[in-house]
Amino acid sequence: MVEVKKFIDSGILEMYVIGDTSPEENVLVESMVNIHPEVKEELFIIEVSLENYALSQATSVDPVIKPFLMATLEYMERMTRGEKQSFPPELHIDSLISDFNEWLERPDFVPVEPLDEIDARIIAATPERTTAIVWIKNGSPPEIHKSEYETFLIIEGTCNIIVDGKDNHLKSGDVFTIPLYLSHTVIVTSKIPCKLILERLAA
Repeated sequence: MVEVKKFIDSGILEMYVIGDTSPEENVLVESMVNIHPEVKEELFIIEVSLENYALSQATSVDPVIKPFLMATLEYMERMTRGEKQSFPPELHIDSLISDFNEWLERPDFVPVEPLDEIDARIIAATPERTTAIVWIKNGSPPEIHKSEYETFLIIEGTCNIIVDGKDNHLKSGDVFTIPLYLSHTVIVTSKIPCKLILERLAA
């Protein structure tokens, strides 16, 4: 019992919920959750608390941060329910939509209707790389990435990714990587939401 309390008090569960644990720590957390009901209950409390906080801040939370926070909570819940970790291929210039059919065809990987500005379902997450399916209704606000590369594979719809004032018009099948330290924004140019595979890779 002392060991369980020490584990709960260590802060690793909070780190797990926000996706800041290593693969080895993920295995440890999932093992403790399966063995000790009090750890599972504490993890659930942390997830609910974080979700409630995000919802309470809905009017001020960045429109990109909120959906990814909710997607992270949903991903962690899937992991605690026993879903096996996925290993999607790393995105590159020759990536194909069919490379991701395993996840694109999952019936539970659909956006919440009516679609908010942005929705996401995380395929896999590690400290080095996160891969997700993302739906963008109209666009996303300007961002600058200093510590991670962001790569897009367009699945449905079209968009214009404006990087440092330069237009980059993308359609289904196109792959595009955002350079570091440059402001970029996404504008959806199709009548339907732009659906894409998004990869965030540590620089």
